[in-house]
Amino acid sequence: MRPPCRPLPADGRFLQAVGPTPLVPVRLDPEGPTIWCKLEFLNPSGSTKDRIARYMLEKAWRLGELCPGGDVVEASSGSTSIAMALASAQMGCRFTAVMPEGVTEERLIAIRAYGGEVELVPRAEGIRGAIARAAALAKERGGYAPRQFENPDNAEAHRVWTGQEILAQVPGGLVHGVVSGVGTGGTIVGLFQAFAEAGCPVTPFVARPIAGLGCDIECCSFSARVPGVVDGLSKLYREADMPGRVELDISDDLAMRTARALIRRGFPVGPSSGLNYAAAVEAAKQLGPQAQVVTVFPDRMERYFSTELVQPRPAPAATPKAG
Repeated sequence: MRPPCRPLPADGRFLQAVGPTPLVPVRLDPEGPTIWCKLEFLNPSGSTKDRIARYMLEKAWRLGELCPGGDVVEASSGSTSIAMALASAQMGCRFTAVMPEGVTEERLIAIRAYGGEVELVPRAEGIRGAIARAAALAKERGGYAPRQFENPDNAEAHRVWTGQEILAQVPGGLVHGVVSGVGTGGTIVGLFQAFAEAGCPVTPFVARPIAGLGCDIECCSFSARVPGVVDGLSKLYREADMPGRVELDISDDLAMRTARALIRRGFPVGPSSGLNYAAAVEAAKQLGPQAQVVTVFPDRMERYFSTELVQPRPAPAATPKAG
């Protein structure tokens, strides 16, 4: 018999009062297309991951899988850990982030400020090592593990929340193209499902940052310079479920330049927003001038203050000339 549903805590819990984020038209190039951009950096912790954190934890709470004072353990090298820390604080739960060594100090500061704990795994183990350790730690503590890379509630949060907001905000309620990089896959999968189920003739475009520089702590098989876009980890993103899918390879130099251009325009975004916007411009060119193309600006620039997004990389040393 199913246990009775537990009501959510109410005292001071502002997450239930958070409204939709804006969807705004953006055109960086006067001769280029207009892109409809969802300003997800305006969520409470500063990223779109607030949506999945709230959705997963609220569902676990109602089902009795998460109790007052209970443990939440998640593997994430960035925004999901910060979002889970905030949501756990709102619900009176303990949160532990399992992360690879080498993540930026800004992320650690944010998690700990919300009362979360951080356990680091060796840098060489990357996010895969963090996932394995988080599963073991949750089992040891009898805690709740959201498992963002495989939990279908990740995509569901975007299908029932983000996607429905966009359909209500975009002119005519019509989307022709949706663009996103793939980390967990939840954003692109959930948005595509929402638009397709609403009858939109939507094409999903997958943005991939390309540099050929090898992997970093994010386990990115494309470019080490655009965090959060990873390959081969998502169990939510299946090509067969996205008919007409188009992959767009975007140079990481272009992604970074675009992110900086957005910041100078007053959008306080991170590198993945530059990737998504640059890819959306290419998608709009493919779909034609009448197409309405939607993308997301996933997170805020503050968590990248120590990176090359705002601290330019030093120029390579000149090679001495032969005497």
